[in-house]
Amino acid sequence: MLHTINKSPFERNSLDTCLRLAKPGSDLLFVEDGVYAVTVGTAVQDNVKKATEEHVLYALGPDLAARGITEDQVIDGVNIVDYGDFVDLAAKNDRVQAWL
Repeated sequence: MLHTINKSPFERNSLDTCLRLAKPGSDLLFVEDGVYAVTVGTAVQDNVKKATEEHVLYALGPDLAARGITEDQVIDGVNIVDYGDFVDLAAKNDRVQAWL
């Protein structure tokens, strides 16, 4: 399953709920303000880094760029993807769960 997180972890608890309920091996894609969760030096960094052990994490590159986040500010283990990759992830997974 592909899980999309589009809210900042500092605004909503979507990330915590997703991490608690996502089955191991699931793909997690951070989009819109959700990309703040994958930046180094934040209060959620340890939880996100730990999630890379059970899930494949992705962040939408254009959303990172729109928020002034550079690739070197992204947590190791998070894959940066473009819109084409987003479509491929949605097609690869049989279901998509949006965490709002």
